Amino acid sequence: MAPITNLTKLLLLATSLSSFVHAILPDGRLHGNMRPTPAIPVITAPETVLPVTSRNGTVLPPYNTTFLFDQLIDHNNPRLGTFKQRFWHTWEFYEPGGPIILMTPGEANAQPYSGYLTNATINGLIAQQQSGAAIVLEHRFYGLSNPKPDLTVDSLRLHTIQQAIDDLEYFAKTVKLPMPNGDNLAPGKAPWILIGGSYSGALTSWTMVNKPGFFFAGYASSGVVEAIFDYWRYFEPIRQNMPVNCSADVEAVITHIDQVFSGRDQKAINEIKDTFGLTAMTHLDDVAGALRNNLWDWQSLQPTSGPNTTFTRFCDALEVKDGVSATSSGWGVAHALPAWGAFWRNGYLRQLCGKDDAETCLGSYNATQEFYTDTEIDNSNRSWFWIVCNEVGYLQDGAPPNSPSLVTRLVQPNADLRQCALMFPKAFPRPPKTIPVDRVNRAYHGWNVKVDRLFFANGVRDPWREATVSAQGLNIKSTDLQPIAVGDGFHCSDLSARAASDATIAAVQTHALASMKTWLATWKPTSTSAKSSAGQVTIDRSGRPARVGVIKPMNGWFKGFGNF
Repeated sequence: MAPITNLTKLLLLATSLSSFVHAILPDGRLHGNMRPTPAIPVITAPETVLPVTSRNGTVLPPYNTTFLFDQLIDHNNPRLGTFKQRFWHTWEFYEPGGPIILMTPGEANAQPYSGYLTNATINGLIAQQQSGAAIVLEHRFYGLSNPKPDLTVDSLRLHTIQQAIDDLEYFAKTVKLPMPNGDNLAPGKAPWILIGGSYSGALTSWTMVNKPGFFFAGYASSGVVEAIFDYWRYFEPIRQNMPVNCSADVEAVITHIDQVFSGRDQKAINEIKDTFGLTAMTHLDDVAGALRNNLWDWQSLQPTSGPNTTFTRFCDALEVKDGVSATSSGWGVAHALPAWGAFWRNGYLRQLCGKDDAETCLGSYNATQEFYTDTEIDNSNRSWFWIVCNEVGYLQDGAPPNSPSLVTRLVQPNADLRQCALMFPKAFPRPPKTIPVDRVNRAYHGWNVKVDRLFFANGVRDPWREATVSAQGLNIKSTDLQPIAVGDGFHCSDLSARAASDATIAAVQTHALASMKTWLATWKPTSTSAKSSAGQVTIDRSGRPARVGVIKPMNGWFKGFGNF
């Protein structure tokens, strides 16, 4: 292993800055009316003066060492060649016979996720218990792992769930890991465990369905296995678990705004716009839709968040009057509407939009906005929205009329489909009528998944719960070979070792570790094939950022996946 020089460290730092490039708003998102992705929490490897060492005392590369793998551009046409796919890797806990633990963070630049190599996460806890090695692999078309030089429609046609699944298989089959005997550890020679959270948790399930028996075991945290076109139920776990007085007032205010905005009383309409500081906005569905941000803030919560979160301050603004908290029915529209508006005018709008005016920040009709036209690489929002528009849906809009709704019913799936056409006009000359989610669910079995040695971990307070196998009303049976463990967590809470401060999440992690131990005790080699002859690995010394732009916090734009 080549030494990591100071120059190399500087180059790697420069590479990491590319993750900040596309952040425009203070929270890092590209647009204030952009729904959050189902992303996993960032857990960065600790900075320490002590070197990473193996169990025999050998000094190993730092956790943030970036390796490059030659991945196929198109698994349907290998003649097109390869691209450089980034990964991070450690074998500090490894002993011969131990598992190889592979994770992709999914829809994000993977640079800040090196903490998933350590025992600060379930990945590292499994590696430590089972004497395994850990890998974090960047997903194609995110970060700097790009089969094509841009994110145009022509390039993104290679950005599919199936290509991502095939990436995982090809990597595991052919990579020469930079560790002792690293060219002789392919599946069949070593047990591989695939781990993911949220979208990448779904990808874990989908891969194990599509490649039966290839990965010996899997762990899916908050895995959104069921693709859902109109995912209005995103807001249901929020409504059910937030303070009841706050949910009552939010529902009442939204119902009132929808009624006013659906009428012809221009004075009343303008008064509501003025109340929130959104006077200059053009389209009423953008005004009402922007208020979803206060509910999206829920996704940033974790058991370790503490009492002073943005979401808590929001509910306090509505429910605490003159030092007195409202009863379970709330204060009603007369108080809650101006209180909500004051919360926006007195800081939240600036926190959300920074120096941008409201129309630029929250308007969704201008096809010339950079939000729609930017095709440079390392733009996670654009890459994810391609998957949304073409395969998975998850459109987060108002509830049907017969269900309580915390968000406006003026924003329905047609608004999202309109944005698909604005962002990808070559693929959608006109807004599509729907998204073919049924095709994904048929191919990868969705809620009907039945795979041996696949552990599902979910949280009661996770807004993505209704797309997991723990969705309300499904009642899927947990078994020894496909356990379903539910704690009182938020989104992917069980991935973090720190979340074990919650006894219910600790129980989920204990269950998972026991299952892995039981399963791995049954593993036997099935392959005597030659050593890997492809998949040459190098250290990334290029330090090449995708481009230099506005620097924002690494995890900022994901409006809603908590940090630990």
